[in-house]
Amino acid sequence: MAKAVNTNAAGMKWGRQPNAADKARAERQNRRMKDSTISPWVTGDAELRIGFVLVGIVLFLGLLSIFYTPHDVYEMDTTIRSQAPSLQHFFGTDNYGRDIFSRAMVGARFTLLVSGSTVLLATAVSIILGLVCGYVGGLLDEIVMRVIDAINSFPSILIALVMVSILNYGKLTIIPALVIMFIPSFTRIVRTGTLQYKNAEFVLSNKVFGDSDLRILFVHILPNIYPLLLSSIVIGLSNAILAESSMSYLGLGIQPPIPSWGRMLKEAQDIIFSTPWAAIAPGMMIVLTIVGLNCIGEGIRKKYLS
Repeated sequence: MAKAVNTNAAGMKWGRQPNAADKARAERQNRRMKDSTISPWVTGDAELRIGFVLVGIVLFLGLLSIFYTPHDVYEMDTTIRSQAPSLQHFFGTDNYGRDIFSRAMVGARFTLLVSGSTVLLATAVSIILGLVCGYVGGLLDEIVMRVIDAINSFPSILIALVMVSILNYGKLTIIPALVIMFIPSFTRIVRTGTLQYKNAEFVLSNKVFGDSDLRILFVHILPNIYPLLLSSIVIGLSNAILAESSMSYLGLGIQPPIPSWGRMLKEAQDIIFSTPWAAIAPGMMIVLTIVGLNCIGEGIRKKYLS
């Protein structure tokens, strides 16, 4: 009998029965097995493959730029200014004679660094706030949610402008500004999931068995929220890339001479008709990344949430 309990498919502790969350996971697994013969566009596998390929290309170029770029991204050469794309300069050169492809590679590195750091920090803070507020409730929940409502009442660009002005312009000072912008949405998702599960049968049964509140939050409630949170994080990452590019375009993001996609678009604005490839290259990188991330987010939604 002990052996039968120990090898329970739900992976529970000695003597425990499968709870609602375990049954829901088992149902999702069974449904995925039944859907294995269905079109990958229905199950989300096709979107995931396309998304990982597109994002993988951009990520590879960004990582490669740490060790190698075809040309020096800061070197100016007026003798080759505004050259059209060629085998020597894949995306051509800008009005200062700088290689656009090399600058787009370095721009990918810094844009992904800023966006990834923003989403990572915002997620970490939001998980703690959302779990605690949803589980504890009461006055703490009211105070935190009202602060979040106050943050949402201000335009995002205004918050970013104030934060960047306080921290002074620099390479990565935009990260704290963007983190504040993304905390409210992630916190609401985690809080809603916590409210949904905190009175579930499997949570109440684990309380009876003596599990601590910390274990209940991070071992029993959070794993049931993560599919929805993961999809929101991926979409949030695409929004962070757009936000960083917009800030850099306005001069509030990564400062020159470091290249970023938004800054490259700003510099190409005045030469868009004479040197259109200067704007096409960073714009194409942004579109490629956003489409890839949205495909991943849609694939996760279809695969785990539908």
